[in-house]
Amino acid sequence: GFPRTLGQAEALDRICELDLVISLNIPFETLKDRLSARWVHPASGRVYNMDFNPPQVQGIDDLTGEPLVQREDDRPDAVAARLRKYKDAAKPVIELYKSRGILHSFSGTETNKIWPYVYTLLSSKIPPVISDEE
Repeated sequence: GFPRTLGQAEALDRICELDLVISLNIPFETLKDRLSARWVHPASGRVYNMDFNPPQVQGIDDLTGEPLVQREDDRPDAVAARLRKYKDAAKPVIELYKSRGILHSFSGTETNKIWPYVYTLLSSKIPPVISDEE
């Protein structure tokens, strides 16, 4: 997400005025497991997830048959360190937007369960787009 740090939030304030901020509260273990299950095909950038979007053959790109790699920062220890660092840096940002009354937080582990609530919030803030045909 963005902004990730208070400095980024302050820079964003200089170019626009936010009236809505969404925070997704996903359990640490869920994030760690998802990121650690990510593998990529370096040449194309195609991304696979061993839990919900695995390649047809484990460790092999579906289109080229070339090996997949796991980025160093997607290894479990690195992911855990990244998440701890992010949590520490993001805390003041969350507090800033909470103090402004524009923070809306959603918790869960599954996109299809969180999304309807996020969609309802966004729909209440953004007028529907009406096509020329209507």
